[in-house]
Amino acid sequence: MTAAGTTQDGLVRSRQLVLGEMLSRVARAYPDKTAVIFEDESLTYSQLNSRVNRLAHALAKRGVGRGDKVAVLMFNRLQVVESYFACQKLGACPVPVNFRLVDAEIAFILENSDSVAVLVDAELEQLARDSVAASPDIRFALTLGNHRDRLFEGFEEAISASSDEEPEADVSQDDLAFLMYTSGTTGRPKGAMLTHQNLMANTINWTIEMEAGHDDVWLSGLPLFHIGGVNGVLPFIFLGGTCVITPSTNFDAASSLRDLARYEVTMCYFVPTQWQQICSLPETADIDTSRLRKALWGASQAPKSTLELLVSTFPSVGIVNAFGQTEMSSNTTFLKPADAVRKMGSVGKPAVNVEVRVVDEDMHDVGPGEIGEIVYRGWTVMKGYYKNPEATAEAFDGGWFHSGDLVTFDDEGFITVVDRKKDMIISGGENVYPAEVERVLDAHPAVAEVTVIGVSHPKWVETPVAIVVPAQEVADASSLESELIEHARAHLASYKKPSRVVFVSELPRNAAGKILRRELRDTYANLFPEGSM
Repeated sequence: MTAAGTTQDGLVRSRQLVLGEMLSRVARAYPDKTAVIFEDESLTYSQLNSRVNRLAHALAKRGVGRGDKVAVLMFNRLQVVESYFACQKLGACPVPVNFRLVDAEIAFILENSDSVAVLVDAELEQLARDSVAASPDIRFALTLGNHRDRLFEGFEEAISASSDEEPEADVSQDDLAFLMYTSGTTGRPKGAMLTHQNLMANTINWTIEMEAGHDDVWLSGLPLFHIGGVNGVLPFIFLGGTCVITPSTNFDAASSLRDLARYEVTMCYFVPTQWQQICSLPETADIDTSRLRKALWGASQAPKSTLELLVSTFPSVGIVNAFGQTEMSSNTTFLKPADAVRKMGSVGKPAVNVEVRVVDEDMHDVGPGEIGEIVYRGWTVMKGYYKNPEATAEAFDGGWFHSGDLVTFDDEGFITVVDRKKDMIISGGENVYPAEVERVLDAHPAVAEVTVIGVSHPKWVETPVAIVVPAQEVADASSLESELIEHARAHLASYKKPSRVVFVSELPRNAAGKILRRELRDTYANLFPEGSM
């Protein structure tokens, strides 16, 4: 390489913003500051960085390098954060896997992502083994469990046997920092390619919008396989703040409330169903949450009653609606405290460094009050869908990223979500695509036709309901309904199964033969009346 070439390469590297270096820098600046807390465990920045480096060396020793994909199948815990940063320091790409998926769904992600390794929780080890059995490209797994064999090695043993020196790796800000799988409208999930630049840009955007600082303590009720969970942690590590990680199963509202006081939390995030439970606790008035200054919510739209309860329960706390999606790394708009009550129901205005338009089918801008699709440009837009050029081309048609969200905006520029263009259902904060559920139910011999819609639910905000045309006359509707729900449960994550199955003689269609989902949603809007749960 010529001297000029060497200089140019050095110049490029010196201007990169990558996640691994972010952690190293903060560990040097605040070595003794508490970085992350989970239940009775905590790590300072020095300890976190040391364990991340050791894990990175352990992965490198086993052949993981720049560009390799490493699946992470764990419940919320400190090792998830360690796994993500260890991969990123090598230029490898972590693939967060939703632990609620069944083995066939996980096997698809392992194969589609070209993952070469799996980092797995003890309680999820059997699920991982069943999934890996169908994934010949997996070279090894590191497990927090106690079962060892040729393929599954010990996570902690691998860390203990490795150096804590900073790994030497050439990492570019255009390298993949995460491969995040989102449910697909064709029934198969798609891997959103998020780069280091994407995540660093979103981290900076979030920090600016939320006016976060070094002294903030963050707590989130989101799982760390979720982009919202990831993007709760990153801004506070960027700032040298403290992150409190909560258990990702069996949400305990009382425990979460106590943690807000115990750790003197200043900012937190819960989905609407979690906020409803927290605010309904009798002891809320007696718990000292005086340090709390911002309470965020999102992932699904909240009933007005929940928002009113949140505002009245925490009257001195700034309420924020954080809106976005995985492909945008993720935050795109914020409804901030000053407008939380006045514009209740809105998702606010675009985040800094996120360019927004609201357009019709021909990419023409619509006016205030008109329904259109919100499309985006900016540093946080994903690189594309992994190994899916057709979906990528469709998503970026016209030079903007198409969100699939139908919105309106008012004369002040506040955006309100009206519907989801592709009929996605958000149940308890989790995305459910009807086509995925339909594909499973359609394979059952008792089903002639099926469509799945989202229906309002007092607990989950929205829940899937299957509208089925049976293949033959139904003798026992209740029995067949239970059978179909169990069939879905066996092939999909539990939260994706329909809460109800309704049998009809035919599905309503328009002149072109398209099923009229909106008509079905109107017909069954009151299937789960308030107070029925």
